[in-house]
Amino acid sequence: MEVSKLSGLKREDFQSTIQGKQTDLFTLVNKSGNEVCITNYGGALVAIMVPDKNGKIANVIQGHDTIKGVVESPEPFLSTLIGRYGNRICKGKFTLDGKEYSLAINNGPNHLHGGPTGYHARVWDAEQKDAQTLSLHYLSPDGEEGFPGNLDITVIYRWTDDNELVIDYKATTDKKTIINLTNHGFFSISGIANPTPDIMDLQCQINADFFVPIDDTSIPTGEIRAVKGTPFDFTKMHAVGDMIDANDEQTKNGAGYDHCFVLNKRQPGELSYAAKIFEPHTGRTMEVYTTEPGVQVYTDNWATGYPGQHGATFPRRSSICFEAQHFPDSPNRPYFPGVILAPGEEYTQTTIYKFGIEK
Repeated sequence: MEVSKLSGLKREDFQSTIQGKQTDLFTLVNKSGNEVCITNYGGALVAIMVPDKNGKIANVIQGHDTIKGVVESPEPFLSTLIGRYGNRICKGKFTLDGKEYSLAINNGPNHLHGGPTGYHARVWDAEQKDAQTLSLHYLSPDGEEGFPGNLDITVIYRWTDDNELVIDYKATTDKKTIINLTNHGFFSISGIANPTPDIMDLQCQINADFFVPIDDTSIPTGEIRAVKGTPFDFTKMHAVGDMIDANDEQTKNGAGYDHCFVLNKRQPGELSYAAKIFEPHTGRTMEVYTTEPGVQVYTDNWATGYPGQHGATFPRRSSICFEAQHFPDSPNRPYFPGVILAPGEEYTQTTIYKFGIEK
């Protein structure tokens, strides 16, 4: 039996046949011995094992310890790859070259995260290139979940010796389509536990002077609003809990933070600093870098305390997500950064989650 050294996850517990394909568990180990564990079902991150300021190793991402747990998770997007379109599309409709497309409605009146059988619920072809690299491939067929074009996608996870989880995305299409890929990691850098501690004391900085306001169905109003003077000002580091329940229309509409922040960029597509969190009790830090124009910050506002890995439980607001992406509902907002991919073009994205310690 193959057992991941730090996470205690058993490879055989992730081996099954789903959608006619084999699922498995892949463990990436860097020179420090720190681990990242990934299953090719949805590309789900099930463990990131890193030390705290006292050298104590813990899993800092929410996940399950069997393939059954991943497939049947109360949170279907738990730390998975998301697509063809991450975030929401108003009423599940968009028009491309004069043709209207209709997508699944799976979040109130809207489409969310590629639909119920999006990339989070697909078995990807996997190849572990070496001890620190996993390549995942998926061919999303024309018409899947209503999206046009055969989309050929490769996602590469790399776990560096500097405790950086680097995620590289590439995709091509044979027909004009829309694309907005992301990873929906639910990070609990205090370490998952029973119960996993809440994130209210977590210190957070976001490199964004503007954010995207939403209506009461979480669809962008169309405005790009300055963060200054609002509960969305994380330009200087402060606790997530400081203003999460402020008497503010936007925090009410999101039931906390569930908003896209417009990242400060010198030029579009540059790989640059997006955000940082610091957990004062453990000293763990995580920095986010991305080529994407935005990052959806979600404070796990709807979790119910459901069970996860090795007896851990995940209560409301016990994690934070930094989903690097284009803005929600961009296909219906032509002045937002473009999300159209045409034949002959290549979609690329790089996002890095870097883990560290501050005493």
